[in-house]
Amino acid sequence: MDITGRLVLITGASSGIGAATAKTMAREGGRILLLARRRDALETVAAEIKATGREAWVYPVDLSDGKAVGETARAILGEVGVPDILVNNAGAGRWLPIDETTPEEAVQMMASPYFGAFYLTSALLPGMRRRGTGHIVNLTSPAGYVSWPGATAYAVARWAMRGLHEALRAELHGTAIKVTLVVPGEVSSTYFANNPGGEERLPGIAKLYRTLSPEEVAEAIVHGVQREQREVIIPPLLDLTIRFHRFCPGIVEWALLKTAAKRP
Repeated sequence: MDITGRLVLITGASSGIGAATAKTMAREGGRILLLARRRDALETVAAEIKATGREAWVYPVDLSDGKAVGETARAILGEVGVPDILVNNAGAGRWLPIDETTPEEAVQMMASPYFGAFYLTSALLPGMRRRGTGHIVNLTSPAGYVSWPGATAYAVARWAMRGLHEALRAELHGTAIKVTLVVPGEVSSTYFANNPGGEERLPGIAKLYRTLSPEEVAEAIVHGVQREQREVIIPPLLDLTIRFHRFCPGIVEWALLKTAAKRP
């Protein structure tokens, strides 16, 4: 899909991958809708986009609140129109063993990314269907393919995002609406600073993969949309590992478990 002039909605757009994707989409000629909880951070990103001569709109919303998402979607449809591209990027959650995860936190980790993406896609997809075109991008983690100890609820939520992607592809088969799954490895961001203990739970095998910048992930998302790819996995060595896991799952799982952090 050519991004020039397209209306692009990005969740989790206040920082990190979301903000980088918004700026990259704008550079490619997109008109940008920014969604996240913090209005002030969204306004900062919007100002940077507008300074380049592109359009940007800000819609603060808690994506885990289905009613609020519905109201925001109706406002967007009434004020700006049906997005051409939806990027379900928002996500949160600490890496914790199941017995250290409270029920409340488990629900919250499923609420974002999975339910937020479900609510928003459900609200916007009918307009894409009526128009006959659209592109939906879902982000997940390598944990959505193979899990490691110490990140149970986090992994389940990422498996759910992968499931949403596959279910949407099946549901939209035969239409002109495309669906892309983007799977980045470790990204340089504030995630581990905001979630102490998470970095220590990274399996040793993760050291084989270089750390990505948010801008690199944003470029991969844009290219995935432009080329209408089914799946984008970066960096290349991670892509190779996940493909190898499909044919020889036992070897990859053994390497993960062998190099995983051990609980005291």
